Amino acid sequence: MKRVIRENNAKYACIDIVFHKIAVPLENKNIYCMHTRQEKMEAFGRLLDVLDELREKCPWDKKQTNESLRPNTIEETYELCDALARNDNANICKELGDVLLHVCFYAKIGSEQGQFDMADVCNKLTDKLIFRHPHVYHPSQVGAPSPRPLPYGADGAGTDTPEAGTAQQVIENWEQIKLKEKDGNKSVLSGVPDALPSLIKAYRIQDKARNVGFDWEDRGDVWKKVREELGELEAEIERGDKERSLEELGDFIFSVINAGRLYKLNPDTALEKTNRKFINRFNYIEEHSIKMGRPLKDMTLAEMDALWNEAKAMEY
Repeated sequence: MKRVIRENNAKYACIDIVFHKIAVPLENKNIYCMHTRQEKMEAFGRLLDVLDELREKCPWDKKQTNESLRPNTIEETYELCDALARNDNANICKELGDVLLHVCFYAKIGSEQGQFDMADVCNKLTDKLIFRHPHVYHPSQVGAPSPRPLPYGADGAGTDTPEAGTAQQVIENWEQIKLKEKDGNKSVLSGVPDALPSLIKAYRIQDKARNVGFDWEDRGDVWKKVREELGELEAEIERGDKERSLEELGDFIFSVINAGRLYKLNPDTALEKTNRKFINRFNYIEEHSIKMGRPLKDMTLAEMDALWNEAKAMEY
């Protein structure tokens, strides 16, 4: 058995075992077994081969359509998001596989319909990445079988490489480039999917507007807007106008999301952390109610508050 250790940024190493690849941590916790490029390609081909067989021979796989798979795709995506939120690497790996299966399945259906296949999916993505990164690739590399990064292709003749010294500059360039693409967005906000959850959609709308200069000059001013929207919400609730109250609640939430964005606090991540915190604390109350032999509905609010505070104290 031959082992080859490859250093990667002095933090990681890869151990290739000739007849088998194992993915277990070594004595040094910063050293992991990683697969070679060839092994990765072989694994992807193995997946496509198995999917081909299942599509032909499994009754369930044979009957699937874009429409029937869509709900499962949404579920698998949320399960991946859940694993990411918990930083659960074992489940991140598992759920990435489930999402990848759906990508491959849709490509398989596309190939059966004579519309596109997995190679088209990969090539379109690769060309899009090249085109949207002119600070890394010259536009001539779009469609190239083996794309070569700059300075290749930058002969100075008509070359206009946008400045991209920071991540924010890259994002701003990205939005402008998308508007120039043949099949790209027709307007700044058209790239925001209608099906996005409302909280994430609000964040993306604000972020895209920001990328073309529509934003607060002084982010501290956003708090005036938050207080203004809260005041309008309270006034409408006081008047008992439910429809107007609903509109003002939306405006208030939108302004809070905007504040989070300005201070680089992702509102979806923040809300999910609060959701998990509430679940953990409430589960603590429920577990202790069972130990006490008292149903939750029979406990007083003061008793539940006391257990809530116990759970809260254990978090720090």
